[in-house]
Amino acid sequence: MAGTARLVTDDIATEVGRLRDQPGEGVVSIGGAHLAAAAIAKDLIDEYRQFVYPVVLGGGTPYFPPLAERLDLRLIESRTIGSRVIYLRYQRTR
Repeated sequence: MAGTARLVTDDIATEVGRLRDQPGEGVVSIGGAHLAAAAIAKDLIDEYRQFVYPVVLGGGTPYFPPLAERLDLRLIESRTIGSRVIYLRYQRTR
């Protein structure tokens, strides 16, 4: 299913489970702060890839929801793109 987008129509844990059960590398990309927050809260994410573009807006939707337990991440890659954007890749430690 490379290059195919799916709309989550069920519980996110159910939807991610269906995708993980399919053959292939098991890569699932989650877009949007609300959907990402739901996946983070249910401990469904093994790796985080973020692009940081420093702009002060003063508001918006937090990417990480309040969590009951600490989320430990290990930086596995970082690089600068152009003169202002930073790419960060973190892996979940268990």
